[in-house]
Amino acid sequence: MPQLSPELHFLTLSAALTGLLWVPIIVNRLREMGVWAALRNPQPDVRPHADWAYRLANAHRNAIENLAVFAPLALTVHGLGLGDAGTALAAGAFFWSRLAHALIYTTGVPLLRTLAFVVGFGAQAMLVLRILGLG
Repeated sequence: MPQLSPELHFLTLSAALTGLLWVPIIVNRLREMGVWAALRNPQPDVRPHADWAYRLANAHRNAIENLAVFAPLALTVHGLGLGDAGTALAAGAFFWSRLAHALIYTTGVPLLRTLAFVVGFGAQAMLVLRILGLG
């Protein structure tokens, strides 16, 4: 099995996390609407009754948006051989901040949610600076 760079390791974990965030949302939808109503529902934006499920759906969308930025940055760092301790730290910080963001958003803690988001943004900025030779 090939050894992944830290950037690719945390990219993989971030993609897996983002890919799994929908599961509790769908389970809640099945519970709230019933199997047949949920399966035939053509409107994915129907607001769940459970506030946590609504917040998790928002966290999931935010995770997708941030993965779209982080992924090409991590791939570029890896592909150009620019990985170092700083980019490894940034990639790890991105993953852990996204996990924290999803959990905190779901539980409805606003200030901590924003802090988790800012950490993830900072991690992305660190990768940009490294790619541009400024960090």
